[in-house]
Amino acid sequence: MEAVSRNARVPVWLPWPLPPGWLVTGFTEAGDERTGGRATVVALSGPSVTRGPADLLLIAEEPGVGLGAGFAGLDGPDPGDGFGAGPPHAKIEVKGHPAALWCVDAAPDRAVYAGEALGDWLWAIAWPAEAGCLIVLSELSLRDLRDDGQAFDLPFGAFSPRLGGGS
Repeated sequence: MEAVSRNARVPVWLPWPLPPGWLVTGFTEAGDERTGGRATVVALSGPSVTRGPADLLLIAEEPGVGLGAGFAGLDGPDPGDGFGAGPPHAKIEVKGHPAALWCVDAAPDRAVYAGEALGDWLWAIAWPAEAGCLIVLSELSLRDLRDDGQAFDLPFGAFSPRLGGGS
């Protein structure tokens, strides 16, 4: 967590407080030592609103990086044509302000929402698709772990297998 936060050029979004029963299950980034983290991922796991466990990835990335699109199961680097048309499907609190998110037509086994926050893409990707991502998103308040005073006593769970290969 500290290494990703220290090297990131984009936010490291952590919902705080965490929803009841949810755990932090990993962090990763895309970038290099010269340019820093141009994309960050925070993985969370918890109870689904249907049955069984659910996984949620919160991704911040510079436009064109494509990490969020890869986890969403999309071919291109960004949400694609028609993104952002019409009213948003969800809103999430980002550093005390609402951020609009739109549902993205992606792989059928996951719910994918994307929007913009602080000039970067914000992706929320949940498995399984019917886990009620929209309900979970409406309750989240995101904080950037790069900001001062964001040291939390986080409850960690087993490392998320979702971070292994982008699918």
